[in-house]
This record gives sequence, structure tokens and C-alpha cells, in this order.
Amino acid sequence: QVRLVESGGGVVQSGGSLRLSCAVSVSFHSLNAMGWYRQAPGKERELVAKMIEGGNTNYADSVKGRFTISRDDFKNTVNLQMNTLKPEDTAVYYCYADQLYSGSAYDFWGQGTQVTVSS
Repeated sequence: QVRLVESGGGVVQSGGSLRLSCAVSVSFHSLNAMGWYRQAPGKERELVAKMIEGGNTNYADSVKGRFTISRDDFKNTVNLQMNTLKPEDTAVYYCYADQLYSGSAYDFWGQGTQVTVSS
């Protein structure tokens, strides 16, 4: 079982920055991938940024150049630095991780943290 706990959400003005952090309860080496998704009211959950074991990263086109995903091996956290925030970035942000075990993939999610960008 993988436990994910997010922190760092809040309210910020357009153009501002926020840093989200996700505490991960297991070693990064036991995970296949980890990252961040978001869900705005009335919309489906969408990928924001993803990091695959080995270092490859993927970003949604809407956040490329503004958001950066990273991990801290000492603190065992996955972080999302969000710069130049826009009102359309307003959403609940969820930390995500998946494991491969005995040929099956298992997904894990945090409880979510609210990010609100005011215009």
C-alpha cells in the first residue's frame, strides 16, 4: 500500500507561484511512476506532470514552461513548482503513483489539495 499526502495548495493571484509537495510512504524505487493530476469543477481529471522511474518527465501542453516536477530523495517527496499561474490552473491537485506488481499495475492517489488562482 502506498500512502500519498499532499500539501502546499492555497489561493494566489494570477502570475504568482505555488509549490505543491507530496509525501510518499514508500521508496521511489518501488514505484513505476509518480506525478500530479488536477480536476477543475465540471471537468475530468487530467494529467499535469508525470515522472517515470529513470527520470523521464511528461507535462501537459498547458503547463509546459511554467510547471516543474521534481523529487527529493532525502525527504521522500514529489514536488510541483508552479509559476506564472493562471485562473485556468484553478483545480484540486492530486498526487499520483503507480506500482507494477506480479504483472499488474496498481494506482494510488492522495486526498487532493485545492489551488485557486484569482484574476
